[in-house]
Amino acid sequence: MAGYTREVSRRVFAQEFRESNLSFKDGDDQYAPQYLLTPTGAKINRVFIVGTLIEKEDIGTDSEYWRGRVTDPTGSFLIYAGQYQPEAAQVLAECETPAFVAVVGKPSTYTTGEGDVLTSVRPESLYVVDGETRDMWVLETAKCTLERLKSLDGPSENALKAKEYYDPDVHHYSSMVAQALKSLKETY
Repeated sequence: MAGYTREVSRRVFAQEFRESNLSFKDGDDQYAPQYLLTPTGAKINRVFIVGTLIEKEDIGTDSEYWRGRVTDPTGSFLIYAGQYQPEAAQVLAECETPAFVAVVGKPSTYTTGEGDVLTSVRPESLYVVDGETRDMWVLETAKCTLERLKSLDGPSENALKAKEYYDPDVHHYSSMVAQALKSLKETY
């Protein structure tokens, strides 16, 4: 345990997150970390999102199991919290919608019978925040996304894997960033 370090939480916009479907393990043992690689080359074991919680619902049958939808300027994230995420589930249960929330969690993918891959987040922590925090997140996430777009032409293993798997349209993701930044201008 002495060598254990927690994975850094990556910032990605909802649109890119929902367009991600390449998940893999780093290593062969059962405890190897699981990752989601995004089209811009973000290798995510944990994600940090801030947005507006616009809906929530207890979809559990035997016990509480909460589903929430958190939106950012590019789309929405689905989050799921239950007995294994008690603090996050409690915040979802008690929070009024709409509310700005900050979430750190694990990306999760589910493949439907038709072969579509659905992405969601299992929150490790979930906090109600203010609009200024959300705006700072949008700015930082825009910056991180643009940096990843620039490094797509570089030698990084994640960039090479993303280019090979997704063949990402740089203009598509640049437009997504511009849309997110434009939403801030409209706020002020």
